Amino acid sequence: MKLTVKQDNLARALNAVGRVATAKAGMPILANILLRTDQNKLTIAATNLEVAIISVIGAQVKEQGAITVPARLLTDFISNLPHTNIALETDESKLKVSTEGFKSTINSILADDYPALPESDEKDKLKVSAEELKKSISRTALVSSNDTTRPILTGVYLYSQDGQLYMVATDGYRLAESQLTESKRDVSAIIPSSTLAEVVRLLGDLTEVEVKYKDDQITFLLDNVSVTSRLIDGKFIDYRQLIPTETNYQITVERAEFIKIVKVAELFARESAGSIIIEGNPTDKLLSVRSITSQLGDNTSSIEADIVAKGTEPCMVSLNSKFLLDALNCLEGDKVRIMFNGKLAPVLLLGEKPDYRHIIMPVKS
Repeated sequence: MKLTVKQDNLARALNAVGRVATAKAGMPILANILLRTDQNKLTIAATNLEVAIISVIGAQVKEQGAITVPARLLTDFISNLPHTNIALETDESKLKVSTEGFKSTINSILADDYPALPESDEKDKLKVSAEELKKSISRTALVSSNDTTRPILTGVYLYSQDGQLYMVATDGYRLAESQLTESKRDVSAIIPSSTLAEVVRLLGDLTEVEVKYKDDQITFLLDNVSVTSRLIDGKFIDYRQLIPTETNYQITVERAEFIKIVKVAELFARESAGSIIIEGNPTDKLLSVRSITSQLGDNTSSIEADIVAKGTEPCMVSLNSKFLLDALNCLEGDKVRIMFNGKLAPVLLLGEKPDYRHIIMPVKS
């Protein structure tokens, strides 16, 4: 392999793919990045067998070939070179890199044993707004679980229903659903949250993303970079039955004011695992947030609220303050609605737009 490539293009591609390069037991080659020429293109790729990221850039190729190079060393080295043309040339299992004032040789591994890169399926694909995709990922993936004994909950469920595309995730204690876009295709895929984190990182200022999918994998095409991931096998929970359609209490408050008093309550709730008490008084039209701990003391803050209740008795529920703040920061609009049926029932939070719903299970106290 012998070629010349621009430093900024190569550095950008290496930064895009290098994060997934991680050695596994018996497969040290996975800590390497694959460099492979194809006519006048250079493919830069890395995989950990669960997700693969591939970038294709232009190059002046004199001799075709392929090699794998330690990801961290190559990425850091190229990023520190001057912004000019870089010459790459292989010599058996070594990569020679030269440019103005620099000449290096990097011990590498031949590409013969590198895992085959995934090929995307052209049959099933759709296009989505990059902005909407990024928003939906950011406000659903945060509630996915880290418990690998329940793999389905470690991903985000992308599916279509009634002509709409949704993303939803849950960790068993909270659930977030985001409406993404219209879709005429049938989609059902549980995507690892770690994959979606890479997608968000690489979106940049793109306006549109093409998504290709089949039974066991999904590919996001981001300009000259593609992210392909295995899907999580299994059936997602029938979560819609958890969303209350009618509630005994509906509280509407200013979102910014509510965030402010929840943050204050959280300071006092650290000793009690973040548990705070939300109480609405239909008579006084006040919403109070209270936290009590034996060592730090107690705190109660109140704001005006529009409270619709079946009866005049105060409504009360205990919630995890971090979960509540996460939800409030994802909601859009000046006002937020808090809907529930009692202190042990799921709490539904809605913003001013109908495209996002967030549920938090109460803390038993």
